[in-house]
Amino acid sequence: MLGLMLWVLLLVFCWPLALLLLLLLPVMWLLLLPFRILGFAVWGVLELVGALFRLPARLVRAL
Repeated sequence: MLGLMLWVLLLVFCWPLALLLLLLLPVMWLLLLPFRILGFAVWGVLELVGALFRLPARLVRAL
């Protein structure tokens, strides 16, 4: 909601910049999408490594 209010404020004060932002926002989202996917992949690998390190303790605790 805050982003929308800021955009409307920008539209009131400088409408060409607001329209440029409106056009460039999807392009920037597409450019940043691979980094987001890479972040999910790295997070998954780190979770897997952490689970492998915690596995012996979980097995001992289960006995």
